[in-house]
Amino acid sequence: MFLPKLFLVFYTLSLFWKKNECADNRKFPSEFKFGVATASYQIEGGWNVDGKGENIWDRLTHETNLVKDNSTGNVACDSYHKYKEDLALLGDLGVDFYRFSLSWSRILPTGYIDGQINDAGVKYYEEILSELEKRGIEAMVTLYHWDLPQKLQDDFGGVLNDTFIEVFANYAQLAFELFGSRVKHWVTFNEPFIICQQGYENGLKAPAITKAPGIDLYTCAHVILKAHAKAYRIYDKSYRKTQNGKITIVLNTDWFEPASSDSKDLEASERKLQFQFGWFAHPIVYGNYPQVMIDRIEERSIKEGFKESRLPKFTDNEIEDIKGTYDFIGLNHYTTTLAEWSTDIAIGKPKSTKDISVNIFKNSSWEGSASNWLKVVPWGIRKISKWIKDTYKNPEIIITENGYSDVGGIFDDSRRVNYYREYLSNVLKAIYDDGVNITAYAAWSFLDNFEWLNGYTEKFGLYSVNFSDPERPRTPKSSVNYYKNIMATKCLVDQCL
Repeated sequence: MFLPKLFLVFYTLSLFWKKNECADNRKFPSEFKFGVATASYQIEGGWNVDGKGENIWDRLTHETNLVKDNSTGNVACDSYHKYKEDLALLGDLGVDFYRFSLSWSRILPTGYIDGQINDAGVKYYEEILSELEKRGIEAMVTLYHWDLPQKLQDDFGGVLNDTFIEVFANYAQLAFELFGSRVKHWVTFNEPFIICQQGYENGLKAPAITKAPGIDLYTCAHVILKAHAKAYRIYDKSYRKTQNGKITIVLNTDWFEPASSDSKDLEASERKLQFQFGWFAHPIVYGNYPQVMIDRIEERSIKEGFKESRLPKFTDNEIEDIKGTYDFIGLNHYTTTLAEWSTDIAIGKPKSTKDISVNIFKNSSWEGSASNWLKVVPWGIRKISKWIKDTYKNPEIIITENGYSDVGGIFDDSRRVNYYREYLSNVLKAIYDDGVNITAYAAWSFLDNFEWLNGYTEKFGLYSVNFSDPERPRTPKSSVNYYKNIMATKCLVDQCL
């Protein structure tokens, strides 16, 4: 039985006003913005209605048994039909911005610009943007959040083929043309590390291809970086002056804390950060991959019998084209992992973890969540933010995802409230004490949704969704009122300085 909404309000306010010695009592800057985030496949549903084409997550969920609860995103939160209700909830929540993604195959069913543009899909996103505009909520739009049109995968192997660069650029340009006058923040790709490492190395994300470990993931990243740069240059040249927006790529990483003060563990931490975050950040800031990646992968490749490095090389022109293709850094961060120096794994069949050769593990004393990988380590967000500042020329940072998972059916989500309070407290410390230029924060996620291969077994939403009810009713968790108060007051505790 649902808890009465009035009780939730009073309960959450009691959490808000309760003195918490750990939380920072400084206000966020007046210009700091708060939002929430979602992704198209995880919430929309309507997988085959109104002309939408098939994508790689449709194919994976329909033709494999990889999803833990054998569920699909066929209906998900049914936001395709319930978007007006959702946007009304966003208005009530009081967010400054909403980060959502376009379903490429809803706009271009085959993925190709020379195919038929799906008017119903275009209208759907136009209506979302109109509703946001009415409520004074800014749109942050992601072009690609893992749901590649299946035909592009079938025709040329998707992101493993340079053909993808032009096809993606055409799609991006269409999106700028259709929606750009109402979008001030664009994201080209969400988490390319996950797209490549989990899509083409360990099979934990679509298309779940694992035939060439240690090779395909590097090809994937190389193609994505060139596609990102091409879309960025198109926006910069043809749309920025009239649309006055910003564009970037969103990168994900844990903070990798050295397991000890030993210099070797410090080296291991830095190497792991560079093989994950630096893999993409280094090219867009400096033009090329981190030197530690270049050196280690080439050395191991030669020893493995390859004639050249498994890590592809950029041409001089590509280096110049990729360098500087960010207006801010989008950071998705959830948790922290310990990094420990390891003797290099013996030469054998290639694999990316062998290229890194760093032991990673969690501290068993850290508070957990419904996700086995997500431990509550609030100070990690401060450390990774400062590391980005120091390593990548003090960029503007927008935290584009940060959140906590429960098992569902939980309305008194005091642990999520605590997660937000403590992580945001460390964001304040990063801003005021470390001088990090963090300008905005998006909670993941607005709604409980389809959590990829974990299906509906883990829930990240501020709002609970009843997936057993065909109407998919939304119910606020106690974190809704806490987050609402943060946005209204720019304050985490009862008395701010």
